Amino acid sequence: MRAGRIVLLVALAAAVAAYFAFDLGRYLSLDYFRAQQAAIEAYVREHPAQAMAAYFALYVAVTGLSLPGAAILTLAGGAVFGLVRGTIVVSFASTLGATLAFLVSRFLLRDWVQAKFGDKLRPINEGVAREGAFYLFALRLVPAFPFFVVNLVMGLTPIRTATFYWVSQLGMLAGTLVYVYAGTQLAGITSLKGILSPGLLGAFALLGVFPFLAKRALGALKARKVYARWPRPAAYDRNVVVIGAGSAGLVTAYIAAAVKAKVTLVERHRMGGDCLNTGCVPSKALIRSAKFLSHVRRSREFGIASASADFDFAEVMERVQSVVRQVEPHDSVERYTGLGVDVVEGTARILDPWRVEIAKADGTKAVLATRNIVIAAGARPFVPPIPGLAEAGPLTSDTVWGLRKLPPRLVVLGGGPIGSELTQAFARLGSRVTQVEMLPRLLVREDPEVSELVRRRFEAEGVQVLLEHRAVRVLVEGGEKVLVTERGGVERRVPFDEILVAVGRVANTEGYGLEELGIAVTKSRTVEVNEFLETAYPNILACGDVAGPYQFTHTAAHMAWYASVNALFGRFRKFKVDWSVVPWATFTEPEVARVGLNEQEARERGIAHQVVTYGIDDLDRAIADGEAHGFVKVIVRPGSDRILGATIVGEHAGDLLAEFVMAMRHGIGLDKVLGTIHVYPTLAEANKYAAGAWKRSTVTRGQVDFLAAFHEWTRGAGGLAGVLARAGALLSDKRPAHDPKEH
Repeated sequence: MRAGRIVLLVALAAAVAAYFAFDLGRYLSLDYFRAQQAAIEAYVREHPAQAMAAYFALYVAVTGLSLPGAAILTLAGGAVFGLVRGTIVVSFASTLGATLAFLVSRFLLRDWVQAKFGDKLRPINEGVAREGAFYLFALRLVPAFPFFVVNLVMGLTPIRTATFYWVSQLGMLAGTLVYVYAGTQLAGITSLKGILSPGLLGAFALLGVFPFLAKRALGALKARKVYARWPRPAAYDRNVVVIGAGSAGLVTAYIAAAVKAKVTLVERHRMGGDCLNTGCVPSKALIRSAKFLSHVRRSREFGIASASADFDFAEVMERVQSVVRQVEPHDSVERYTGLGVDVVEGTARILDPWRVEIAKADGTKAVLATRNIVIAAGARPFVPPIPGLAEAGPLTSDTVWGLRKLPPRLVVLGGGPIGSELTQAFARLGSRVTQVEMLPRLLVREDPEVSELVRRRFEAEGVQVLLEHRAVRVLVEGGEKVLVTERGGVERRVPFDEILVAVGRVANTEGYGLEELGIAVTKSRTVEVNEFLETAYPNILACGDVAGPYQFTHTAAHMAWYASVNALFGRFRKFKVDWSVVPWATFTEPEVARVGLNEQEARERGIAHQVVTYGIDDLDRAIADGEAHGFVKVIVRPGSDRILGATIVGEHAGDLLAEFVMAMRHGIGLDKVLGTIHVYPTLAEANKYAAGAWKRSTVTRGQVDFLAAFHEWTRGAGGLAGVLARAGALLSDKRPAHDPKEH
């Protein structure tokens, strides 16, 4: 087997080398064909069978060896043999050649590729085994990838040879017909004037629109297949039914109502979802109270000899609920009903692609026929299956707001944004907090120095931070709860009164009909959607936390625009979700905010970048506020002011980030940030000074030396010869005058 592979590989390499060494490609050019067209047509008239056989063999050889020239051969086939005969011979020759290339790829490479990359290719193999014919048909019908690439790549998959042959024959037929027809029109040109013939213009127009028409036809075919077992209603009660009234669902319903669509919004729990009731709003209210207490303890820093604050934890938590109640009207049933949304409090279940059953709070049920369904069911805290944890009554970001007694000893599992925010808030309120994180640092998605700043601040405020500690089990000994962690084979016991689990969130994908419809979920357990947020059924879309990839309120609202517009107007035009500029913030102190790339991501992805950093400890307003800590770090493309990303650590970092978000979204570089007036004294000046640091990094030593010589000359302290000499150095000495951190 190995010897056969070597022989075949050598033979193929020799054939391809000969093709290029002897410049055989010149015989497969349009110019050569036009020059020889009369002779070729004469030979075809005299020896039609031999000519067709020779053409067939040449086409098979070219496609089988994956050589360039198939497109020219197809046009020539139309010119020489006409539309019908040309289409027949090209169709069979191209399919046979493609199958030969497929078999060669399979014989030479498949075993090696599967052995080396089998784990990574498993999802592809499973998809091909399940629906390989459809995938191949899509690739053939919509020529998004080169003809030969499809042949070679499919040879590495488990698709059967017979399936590859007949699907290729059928899938390439429409494209072959278009190209052969274009060839028949090329044959009719006898002068430059003929280029403008309606037939030829029509042929090239057809070539141009064929991918679009094929894509639409493929979409229709796919839709027909996916909807085949479901009867479509004769009429619809709603344009869209939205499941879930969190950020994504509310925005989807709002947009649908604004464009006068008939929309029903179904919520089984509380309007506003996690953000209003258990997430963003209550957590920021708690953080604000805790921050006030931290300022009281820092009174001497502000010239106040002593200060104290008496508080009751229950009252603090009541204030949190008061804030939630004040925000509630923004997301209320009354408000959305007034906007034209039909709001139903109940549980939705998708019966089929066009019908949703709603079990209402009063016990009644209703079934709505709808053209579209948008799933915005959100997510919930993930509680890992740690032995003994469930018996200890763990808190989560959903249930912690029910506390009215401050836990003397609190363990927080998780070093991500939610865990870190609540860790610091409870520590400032007086709990002895132990934060346990199994990874090497907190906020692992951020740069290492960011994580280190946060960790140092936590420990300075009395938090015990246990990094690289894995939670093994929870015990109850003598009425005391104990968490057992493990690091490097050594166990550690951490006694606690309450344990808060903040190790991530999992999408709500069960219980409302996805399983029955066969709508897939991803490895991260979110609803599987395409770039338009469509599920396997184009009229069923998903957005927000239930779909990911980000689980932020602002990204949920961002996705909701695409979901609503694509649901209501997708038959005319669809919009791909734009993830090019995504900001987020963690509201610890120091606050951490980021948009785009950070330094560690740029390195991991091999993206050329320059790092520009400005320390906020140098900023006048930060010094005056007693918050002179943190930095602004900007990632730019080398030799350019284009912003690839920005990270801000410090007071009001989330607010300061908005300038960089706007700049990246609209292509504004650091030069324009530097040229913008910023109010003095404000924290926002940090962004301008970061731009200034970038500008200084672009100044070369040659430029500095030239300016020094020029100013000496203007003072009469140097001669013109010195200026001219430095002018030469200006062009040659490109070393930075200030040493930037470049990668």
